[in-house]
Amino acid sequence: MPGGLMVIICPPSITYMTLHDPGFVGGEEPWDNSSLDFERRFRLGSEVTSLSLSRSSSSEKNDPLDNLNLNFRLTSMNNILTMYPDRDNPWRMLAVSSTDSFSMNLTDFRDNALLKLQVGGPFTGGMIDLTNQEYVLIQVEQTEQLGQRRRRTQQVIHNWTIPLHSERSDQILMTKTFEIDPIVITVQAFLQDNEVVPLSMTHQSLYVSVETQVAIAGIILAGVYVLIISEIVHRTLAAMLGSLAALAALAVIGDRPSLVTVVEWIDYETLALLFGMMVLVAIFSETGFFDYCAVKAYQLSRGRVWPMIIILCLIAAILSAFLDNVTTMMLFTPVTIRLCEVLNLDPRHVLIAEVIFTNIGGAATAVGDPPNVIIVSNQDLRKEGIDFASFTGYMFLGICLVLLTSFPFLRMLYWNKKLYNKESIEIVELKHEILVWRQTAQRINPASREETAVKCLLMQKVLNLESLLRKMMKTFQRQISQEDKNWEQNIQELQKKHRITDKVLLVKCVSVLAVVIFMFFVNSFVPSIHLDLGWIAILGALWLLVLADIQDFEIILHRVEWATLLFFAALFVLMEALAQLQLIDYIGEQTALLIKAVPEDQRLAIAIILVMWVSALASSLIDNIPFTATMIPVLINLSQDADVNLPIKPLIFALAMGACLGGNGTLIGASANVVCAGIAEQHGYGFSFMEFFRLGFPMMIMTCMIGMCYLLATHIGLGWNM
Repeated sequence: MPGGLMVIICPPSITYMTLHDPGFVGGEEPWDNSSLDFERRFRLGSEVTSLSLSRSSSSEKNDPLDNLNLNFRLTSMNNILTMYPDRDNPWRMLAVSSTDSFSMNLTDFRDNALLKLQVGGPFTGGMIDLTNQEYVLIQVEQTEQLGQRRRRTQQVIHNWTIPLHSERSDQILMTKTFEIDPIVITVQAFLQDNEVVPLSMTHQSLYVSVETQVAIAGIILAGVYVLIISEIVHRTLAAMLGSLAALAALAVIGDRPSLVTVVEWIDYETLALLFGMMVLVAIFSETGFFDYCAVKAYQLSRGRVWPMIIILCLIAAILSAFLDNVTTMMLFTPVTIRLCEVLNLDPRHVLIAEVIFTNIGGAATAVGDPPNVIIVSNQDLRKEGIDFASFTGYMFLGICLVLLTSFPFLRMLYWNKKLYNKESIEIVELKHEILVWRQTAQRINPASREETAVKCLLMQKVLNLESLLRKMMKTFQRQISQEDKNWEQNIQELQKKHRITDKVLLVKCVSVLAVVIFMFFVNSFVPSIHLDLGWIAILGALWLLVLADIQDFEIILHRVEWATLLFFAALFVLMEALAQLQLIDYIGEQTALLIKAVPEDQRLAIAIILVMWVSALASSLIDNIPFTATMIPVLINLSQDADVNLPIKPLIFALAMGACLGGNGTLIGASANVVCAGIAEQHGYGFSFMEFFRLGFPMMIMTCMIGMCYLLATHIGLGWNM
């Protein structure tokens, strides 16, 4: 549920500045020509809006006071970024060995709250074995006042141990924050030979305590959810505003990142995967294959709705266990929409059910969901026996139990839901046609007289169709039955109407898509293939563009969900900024403290329950990828603590179960949710945050309950801890 270059068009009264150039002085002169052009376009657009068209539902919810409040907040954040420059601490290059150490005196720390120390070198993650592993020891020494009257001081040393990689190849950046007033930093290497380890180090002072940073991060996250739930602005703009607020908070505490650093926070592999699959699906839709699949699914279900929904959800769950969840939903969403249009069903409820089961199915294997990939890729967990086979075997059995109980519960949730549209299929198609024409007209930028005239003609057509719709609504008296009893006759009519329109292009699309999906499998099961999912999707899209001989390339680009891509980019920046504000680390530390406070005879059961539910709730609110990466070392340290005495396997399986199933809690809890909502919105069937929440959150609670019972039964009852 993602930094990047975000272009924000604001009123000319706001001062603009370049983030990466600290010597830049903001001014308004360069924007004069742009403002005049903006006014000219606004006057041309007003010619169209003067046709007394009905406003969309999203614009009706915008209140002038809300817009004024948002503008005020945006101006405040802009002023904050103007006042606080980028973090520009010089990096110190050093080399240490078993005989040579490095020491540095700090004289610039006065009354600062925190010391943030960053060290780069050939490190490895996980726990350190001091007996047989090489490591670097960093000692931060401080002076503590023991008494005001005697003015006695005591030297306190804080140790930070970082394990070294055996091959000395990868350069990894490690960060740690100390709540002290340091005076000396000493770096010493403990090696098995006399070689030298090159390191880079920088430090900076922060002005706010960890608790205050966590409170600020919580307020920003709550504000983003308020904007998304209330639909004051689009969710993409809400994520962009949230990321901007988080960057402003980092600037205030003295940790403002540079623009280059913010850009590096974006997960470009995910964006490349999304873009490549969007292009593939856009070309695929030109063949009529989705219409053909919809008719076949209707034929298999024999006109019955619930068998069809169960078949779709089950296939989606099985595919997502081996494919990426995003890929599964990008292939299933167009088919589902066409199928629902054929059956006169509301696609929203069917799509929400599909994406819920996609997230459930993704938890079944080690490659189905990103948190699972992170877990099985951890070297320390592999040493504990959590490899691909053992992880998949345990999770697959648990997810099968979850799926068996999910179908009846889904039927209960949909008991009072009207899956069929209340109007006839003619009225539904007319409404959808009006919506598509309106969206097409709104996407035209009236930069010239001809474009303005075309936009006016399109809006006039919308008015004519709305007049026709009102006449049809007045004469409509038909009641819709819950099952189509004339399904055999309808199938013959649908087969004549919905056929494969371009068989040659279909062969090309199927061939390229088969190769792409095969490479996805190869990438998951063959570690020696150094080709990420994003590269595979991009290369497949380019290959299909060449084979399909697309003449009008802009038509394909118009079908790409740019708002969804921007949402993910902003979400990556937001989550990384919240991590910099210590939010994720704080959640992990508090979870560990709660587990330690439990009596020893009940500690394992409480730890499983606590890790499971904390992971589920956190993953429904924040991205589960950084949360999983943060919780793994916390749980490893907890299991190796002699005072706690907990096995590592139950904790890791509880983390995986909660992180994967928790994505169903909210609309932005999983990437597949956002992708499905974006494609549905492009087709005119968008669903809101609350529409998803009313179905997804109860399913998350139920599935997590079943998963928790499975964990307790296997680890507490049967003792599967070894």
